[in-house]
Amino acid sequence: MKVIVVGCTHAGTSAVVNLKLLHPKAQVTVYEKNDNISFLSCGIALSVGKIVTEPEKLFYNSPENLAKDGIVTKMKHEVLEIDFENKKVKVKDLVTNEEYDDVYDKLILTLGSWPIVPNLEGIDLENILLCKNYNHAKIIDEKKVDSKNVVIIGAGYIGVELAEAFERLGKCVTLIDAEERIMSKYLDKEFSDIAEEEFTKRGIKLVLGEKVVKFEGNKGKVEKVITDKGEYEGDLVILCIGFRPNTKIIEGKLETLKNGAIIIDDYMRTSKKDVFAAGDCCMVRYNPAKDNRYIPLATNAVRMGMLIARNIEKPILKYMGTQGTSGIKIYDVSIASTGLTYESAKATTKLEVDTVTIHENNRPEFMPTYEDVMVKLVFEKNTKRIIGGQIASKVDMTEFMNTLSVVIQNNMTIEELAMTDFFFQPHFNKPWGILNSVALKKID
Repeated sequence: MKVIVVGCTHAGTSAVVNLKLLHPKAQVTVYEKNDNISFLSCGIALSVGKIVTEPEKLFYNSPENLAKDGIVTKMKHEVLEIDFENKKVKVKDLVTNEEYDDVYDKLILTLGSWPIVPNLEGIDLENILLCKNYNHAKIIDEKKVDSKNVVIIGAGYIGVELAEAFERLGKCVTLIDAEERIMSKYLDKEFSDIAEEEFTKRGIKLVLGEKVVKFEGNKGKVEKVITDKGEYEGDLVILCIGFRPNTKIIEGKLETLKNGAIIIDDYMRTSKKDVFAAGDCCMVRYNPAKDNRYIPLATNAVRMGMLIARNIEKPILKYMGTQGTSGIKIYDVSIASTGLTYESAKATTKLEVDTVTIHENNRPEFMPTYEDVMVKLVFEKNTKRIIGGQIASKVDMTEFMNTLSVVIQNNMTIEELAMTDFFFQPHFNKPWGILNSVALKKID
């Protein structure tokens, strides 16, 4: 069995490592445009803030390591065309410019995603940077030294993490987003308010509800970011607007969502026979809303890559979908969410939803220390099926959203969660677990 893999970050690395374990006789060839694999872009902010001492530490695998397992790793090779009918790809060696064809029995598309870059006046000015791969990380690390006024455009997870990292370096930081709140895709207002307070009390300028319209500079370097409502000084600008699937090569050839994300079945199979796809180039089955969405996350990618390896010869192990669970630490506050927020449920589904929120100390008041925890559940009104949740505290309670992710995946109700058995030990919690407690508030 000859397998060609196009692209090799999280999903691709997971696919080929598992493929060689399960099918050691398979001939596996990887084509990757970059000269590296498996870079954890979610750690770039840690590198900027010197928590991780250099970007190189954010790799967890290498072409050399894959080669030791018998995987043919073709770095700096770009697949230009795919002939699905004849099971053939056209490849370009980006070093020599040589072009040649290769054939496959099975094709794995792990094409990844790419940052959204708006077509705005001044976008090509120097020091307007992207934040996605290892090369971006190196450039940001270099440019941060001489920068004074840093503007982050996009207040999702990557944007807010970078804002904190640059503030800790003593930079003047402006965080701009067209939405009225930061992290609005992941958090309801009472939770994003906590994060915004952490930023404003440390001097980070939040510019919300404003859309960037152009950039101005001098001698080819950016100096100002102009929005529809104001202008802001910036000698370093980082675009964190979002990502889109990197699927131009298969456009019109495979079934996709409107944004180009490849449609896959429960076994990672695309609309073409013997062609599989995984990771940020794909749709995911979103369990809270019971629909298909585009949610680029490394956690989805590594699972999906593993599933390709399991199912490459015949369908064996089904994809269970995702809840889009995520977490973030902003200064002293740990925040996590899973599933739908109340606002996203109203905006993107036809579900009739309700919520319940409590404040509770994380452990008994007779203990020497304890901290307030805010936790919220989102659920369907008629069925009481839980579809989302959020948590925030100065102690790390984020793992509770992993628990709630399992609850959502298994279609559990408020009543079932209220009566679920969790352990009690005063060092850690109260006799009623915090997920029990919040659910109990909504039992009729």
